[in-house]
Amino acid sequence: MSNQTVPFDWTPYFVCQRIDEKRQPEMLNLAYALRYEVYCLDCHFLPAENYPNDFETDAFDEQSMHFCANNLRDEMVGYVRLVTARENHHAFPYERHCQKFFPYTKPPRQESAEISRLIVRRDYRRRRSDILAGVTIQTHESDGREVLHDRRKPPQILLGLYRQMYMYSNQSGIRYWYAAMERPLARALRQLGFGFKPISPEMDYYGKVASYLADLRQIELHLEGSNPMLLSWFQQETS
Repeated sequence: MSNQTVPFDWTPYFVCQRIDEKRQPEMLNLAYALRYEVYCLDCHFLPAENYPNDFETDAFDEQSMHFCANNLRDEMVGYVRLVTARENHHAFPYERHCQKFFPYTKPPRQESAEISRLIVRRDYRRRRSDILAGVTIQTHESDGREVLHDRRKPPQILLGLYRQMYMYSNQSGIRYWYAAMERPLARALRQLGFGFKPISPEMDYYGKVASYLADLRQIELHLEGSNPMLLSWFQQETS
């Protein structure tokens, strides 16, 4: 991966990939252990005593694709899952936790998935202003605006995981992404060119978050005009 591929300083320190649950069960267990570490021990979103094997899992895992980021020492430092609902009786996480919605057109269920459990290991969230996705947010004292801390240093784990989800979605006929996320992450993604539109007010769901929806075709059109090199990198096949 060269610096000619993306329009900012990009030295690859991480390898992102989809976890094959059947062929890589040990890697999936490492992902569950990382989720336990972040959700139960670091953030106390979930009671640790409910997970005696130190794995954080739930009913949505069976209908999910799992993705991880490893550092160059092959340690898992990031994770996200893409929850699918190919059958009508399969709910998305946001549908179970969100009660109020803004008016919006719900996309076809078979073309939709939800981004869930997006996390980065604590020692890779180095600054106090880092959020769970590993993005550093800086607040301007003058007007209170939240912006990425340094545009020249892209959030590699976040972009690498999003790239893997994007490639899987294109291969699987998924066009729409739901996500429950905090406002700073939504703003950071917008600055990177990924426009998620809010479809609900904020709620208490592992912190203060709102539900969002994105259309991958609209994201592609936006990046084609604003950041074609990033779009090209997203669309490159990985070996």
